[in-house]
Amino acid sequence: MPNYTSDSEAVGALFQAFKDCKAEIAKVIFGQEEAVNMVLISILSGGHCLLVGVPGLAKTLLVQTVSRVLDLSYNRIQFTPDLMPSDITGSEILGEDRSFKFIKGPIFANIILADEINRTPPKTQAALLEAMQEKNVTIAGVNNRLPQPFFVLATQNPIEQEGTYPLPEAQLDRFMFNILLEYPSLEEEIKVVRNTTSGQKSELKQVLNGEEILYFQDLLKHIPVTDHVLEYAVRLVHKTRPGNSLAPEITNQFLSWGAGPRASQMLIQGAKCHAVLNGKFSPDIEDVRAIALPTLRHRLVRNYKAEAGGYTIDRIIKELF
Repeated sequence: MPNYTSDSEAVGALFQAFKDCKAEIAKVIFGQEEAVNMVLISILSGGHCLLVGVPGLAKTLLVQTVSRVLDLSYNRIQFTPDLMPSDITGSEILGEDRSFKFIKGPIFANIILADEINRTPPKTQAALLEAMQEKNVTIAGVNNRLPQPFFVLATQNPIEQEGTYPLPEAQLDRFMFNILLEYPSLEEEIKVVRNTTSGQKSELKQVLNGEEILYFQDLLKHIPVTDHVLEYAVRLVHKTRPGNSLAPEITNQFLSWGAGPRASQMLIQGAKCHAVLNGKFSPDIEDVRAIALPTLRHRLVRNYKAEAGGYTIDRIIKELF
């Protein structure tokens, strides 16, 4: 367990560790700085992430790289239409001694990459999402605790919707962030191609470990938040709810459903982490705004007027600021 003389020293150590993590990840992942920031913030805040992007944007490589830099065990689960819940959680088998024993599934790791989570039926999705929420797996009435820390980083392909099972809003709410991965710039793509076709391999250093991550997660819970920042976050979430007394015209006109109380919690949790990782000891309104898009975009439901008028979720959220 890390031993710091004061919280301010621990905050300084976390700030430095974050910079070191980013430097190591940048050896392998070129560009995608915002996505890297948000993945690290969600892990340090104890949340799960949904990564949305077209094929070839290094979603899998990003998760693998993060697990190596943080020295965490990692498993990838490729979601397919025939995947069963027991293929994720594990199952009991009859041993040679005629007694049942539990064989752990791939979910028993610190970081789980749930690849193309929308390609598997709802029953299998629910098994994963239950484990995300409860941090344990129940088999034959016995609770099996998942290793700590535990994170699920799920990916979705936004362009192929045939034969998919979109996650319901209630299940999307379990994810702290919805992170959009954009195409790289011309310069970034040149770097990617040069480095991936040259045969060079980057040596990654381990920056943190599981015990330190758990320590910093607990530290972030004790970061103070002023009343006006907390109220700003909660008011922002209330503004997303149609028919609410705080809802502006754009919400009533273009949204059919708003964010729930978990969004307010995630905004404050993420803002605390964002503040510390930017050298501050307490979050301000700018920290709330900095993580508002990935926190809210999967919790709001547009109506047909918004789709017909070309109003994206991100545009609506920005106008709510």
